[in-house]
Amino acid sequence: MALDLRKLPPLKALKGFEAAARLQSIRGAAEELNLTHPAIRHQIQLLEDDLGLKLFTRRGRNVRLTETGEAFYPVVCQVLGLLVESCEVLRQQAENPPLRLQAYITLSIRWLASRLSEFKKLYPEIDIYLQANNSGWEFDESHADIGLIYSRQPVSEHLHWIDLFPSRVYPVCSPALMEGVGELSVQSLLQYPLLTVSSEKGYWSWDDWFRDLNIDFKPVHSPVVVDTLAVALEMALAGQGIVLVNGPVAEDDIAEGRLTRPVEDETEGRGRWGIVVSERLIDDQRVKLLTHWLQKAAGKA
Repeated sequence: MALDLRKLPPLKALKGFEAAARLQSIRGAAEELNLTHPAIRHQIQLLEDDLGLKLFTRRGRNVRLTETGEAFYPVVCQVLGLLVESCEVLRQQAENPPLRLQAYITLSIRWLASRLSEFKKLYPEIDIYLQANNSGWEFDESHADIGLIYSRQPVSEHLHWIDLFPSRVYPVCSPALMEGVGELSVQSLLQYPLLTVSSEKGYWSWDDWFRDLNIDFKPVHSPVVVDTLAVALEMALAGQGIVLVNGPVAEDDIAEGRLTRPVEDETEGRGRWGIVVSERLIDDQRVKLLTHWLQKAAGKA
């Protein structure tokens, strides 16, 4: 609903009214607001003229509220108080904007999201804005303060890098898919549906994984291709195939029995998992606390 701002009284006059009513003194209101006595009287007169009602009566040097003024005063206090609180919140946000944390979408969903509440319990005064990213792997410093990324190349000189997770690539699947199956060889995995993630091509893939283990990649089934590891993991949990993972994204599911490693073989990825921060923020106390917490959560500190 649109507000009819023409019906508002002179807003500046509300400050003079509130101070004079609270202090019961024109002089006191003038001193508090750093104005002259005539200026306060003028504000009150403007307000009374606008409302068409008397708000004060004089008692010697002091003033007191009329019955109308008594009814109007708590409303003015409530409105001005809400404005003060809202403006203070905005000023604090301007001084301490949320830390913008960029992380790959699957890492955000399957590792980071369940742990961020621990950070907030430790540091409730630090706000975090998590940007789950699937459009690219590089650190977007124009939109993020800290990146939790996987990189194949050294970062730029103006960025600070902290190693985080080991880059281990291995297959996982639902225990139901392996039910009744004895010990498997890597070669036998080619008999199963292999879930492929298009966004990870060039970082890790089934053909690279088998090649690193000196096995020809000749799957029996045409691989099912999806665009994110998050989707592939959901399919794996549903027993629809086997997926390659890199980093900690399957650790919780393995620990709780929702996923299993059909073979123990693994390879080293072609990049590094780490934290990246702009050098201009490396001494920011909030950044220090967050990076230390991330290292601890990853078992690095």
